[in-house]
Amino acid sequence: MAADITVPTLGESVTTATIARWMKKVGDNVAADEPLVELETDKVTVEINAPEAGVISEIIIPEGSEVEIGAVLGRIGGAGAATAAAAPVAAKPATVASPGVHAQQTAPGPVARPGVAPLPAAAKLMEEKNLSAAEIGAGTAKDGRISKGDVLAFVNKPTPAAVPAAAKAPRATEAREERVKMTRLRKTIASRLKEAQNTAAMLTTFNEVDMSAIMGLRAEYKDAFEKKHKGVRLGFNGFFVKAVCAALAEFPAVNAEIDGDDIVYKNFVHMGIAVGGANGLVVPVIRDADQMSIAQIEAAIAGFAKAAKEGTLKLEQLSGGTFSITNGGVYGSLMSTPILNPPQSAILGMHKIQDRPVAIAGKVEIRPMMYLAVSYDHRIIDGREAVSFLVRVKESLEDPRRLLLAI
Repeated sequence: MAADITVPTLGESVTTATIARWMKKVGDNVAADEPLVELETDKVTVEINAPEAGVISEIIIPEGSEVEIGAVLGRIGGAGAATAAAAPVAAKPATVASPGVHAQQTAPGPVARPGVAPLPAAAKLMEEKNLSAAEIGAGTAKDGRISKGDVLAFVNKPTPAAVPAAAKAPRATEAREERVKMTRLRKTIASRLKEAQNTAAMLTTFNEVDMSAIMGLRAEYKDAFEKKHKGVRLGFNGFFVKAVCAALAEFPAVNAEIDGDDIVYKNFVHMGIAVGGANGLVVPVIRDADQMSIAQIEAAIAGFAKAAKEGTLKLEQLSGGTFSITNGGVYGSLMSTPILNPPQSAILGMHKIQDRPVAIAGKVEIRPMMYLAVSYDHRIIDGREAVSFLVRVKESLEDPRRLLLAI
């Protein structure tokens, strides 16, 4: 009896993936749990393992195709069950519309069937955008069903004035130029960031923090800290996460999100920490960061950084965040306006620590200063809340005793 090779659930907000490569071909023997196919999502690359031992009897979807959760990629038969079907030759990437549906051949155009419902991801997005199936028309999925891509294409449809520019052919590449296709990750990052700008009423507020107290604590206790916590280094991130968690408890709207016409408040903090990975920036999540010690936070961040460089982050580590922190200072950024990470409503940007003259008790002193930036969705967070939140973070960092005393 044949066993289907299917696309598993790939984490929160991940609805599609691209087949990066098949590791096996039709006729190959495979063991149970042996890696068969590599999928690339907008967050990480994952391997799909064999559900049971046997022989690859069929490869349904070729490399380069976009597939949805639950789609059947191929089949495994018992020993000697390989069919004469060969792996698909180089084909134009196809979109698999629903679980178990083969890639569709190019047709003159999809024909909508009366009463055929949109795909689940499309239906949810249509409800959010207040769109009807009649407005979008025939979909590109099987039987004319509307896919999420059809909805996004409709929402992002260019105005008539923009059509000539959109239809313009790519310009000729000059002798010393190189044209490289965007990766799925880079295209998805671009799409998500543009979506954040188009959807949220995004504003940014700034402040600056005197890092003298934190740097003094770190210099005094870093060796004892590392010895006590078995090699965990004392950095700045632990202090920032603790300061943000304390401020979020005071200003819960900054930790909330919009869902349709509702505001969802979170009675916990799952903190996203932006780290550079092998394929770009990723944001792994420290779950229940508000319940953790600085040592636990620093250990978690160090583990994320290592996994990101090695490309071993798991999907479950990249979903569920309620607030994010990004540190452009590690690259030398002095000031920036971070972009929201939907569906989160705010993000804190850290920056380079720089000695600057500041007025202290009527005198000019040189202090290690850092600019802070909070970008927020003004639909849910008022300016007063955003500014007050950032001030509270500043106060906790400039006087870490406030964190100890919870004031």
